[in-house]
Amino acid sequence: MAVQNCNPALSASAVSPPYPMAHPGYGKRAVSDQRPPHADDFALLPFRERYVAGFIERLPEGAAMSVKCLAKQLPLYGQQAISSALTALSVAGHLRRVRCAVGDGDEVRWVFRTYWSRTAHDNEWWANRLAPAPVRESVPVAAPVSVSVPMPDPVPDPVREAVPAPAPAPVREPQPQRSTPSPAYLALAGLGRVDARLALSAADCTALEALAEQWFARGVDADYLTGALTAGLPARVDSPVGLVRHRLAGKIPPALPTAPTPPPAGTPARRVMMECTECGTPGRPEALPDGLCQPCRQPATPTATPVAAPPAERDVTQLVAGLRDLLKSP
Repeated sequence: MAVQNCNPALSASAVSPPYPMAHPGYGKRAVSDQRPPHADDFALLPFRERYVAGFIERLPEGAAMSVKCLAKQLPLYGQQAISSALTALSVAGHLRRVRCAVGDGDEVRWVFRTYWSRTAHDNEWWANRLAPAPVRESVPVAAPVSVSVPMPDPVPDPVREAVPAPAPAPVREPQPQRSTPSPAYLALAGLGRVDARLALSAADCTALEALAEQWFARGVDADYLTGALTAGLPARVDSPVGLVRHRLAGKIPPALPTAPTPPPAGTPARRVMMECTECGTPGRPEALPDGLCQPCRQPATPTATPVAAPPAERDVTQLVAGLRDLLKSP
């Protein structure tokens, strides 16, 4: 009986009919950081995985990578065997299945790709290679070139050297300009207009401005600050500045976590989601070590065979019939 050629180096162009290509944007994608091709690239793999890996290695970029297409071109193995071989190649670090979001705005769509590497890589390398990261397009800007022109040596002038140089005029320091009052200062200055018992002087507002600015740094506004300082005042306030200082220090609101800064406009994000090679469950690259989800890495243990239920009690009529037979017997 003739045996089909099972050489792992079977060329994809030798199969008939020609191997199908995936839709644009889908299919096989070769990664960088690979060694040059060598005959011993997959020597450590079992025979089946070595056979399938040698075939995938010779597929062109963008070739269809579904189990059905591979099994149709490799009749030596069925779809279940091809699926198991792809899982083993994923664990060995040669391939990862991912979903990539392409397009902008309302034109975003998911494409399914299989990244292939003849050189095996660990999980950390694949996670760094496939992790979502903002793509920043930087336009190189030419740095200004400064040209230094050598100055000629000064020629001594005996007439100018004889006349003493005039003394430089004194330079007047610029007077500091009065800046616009901060929101914290204005909120403190307006306390007396809300409640006369908390009327503060200009010096008091300046002394308490730093404490009030801490409130604004935690996301509150002037109305919130005024309400917190004027609520529940005693009938008589002997020291407005002392009471306001005490409340500013003791009633400061908690600091809330700030929202993440959105990426600048015009900076698209490379959205990549890996798929489990075995079952196709999507997830982040770091959540799918070896390209497998947790259920596929730890298959459920087979349950024990259920114990057969005890036989049911005999019917009452059967018992009565048995007793009658015993009474009739000699």
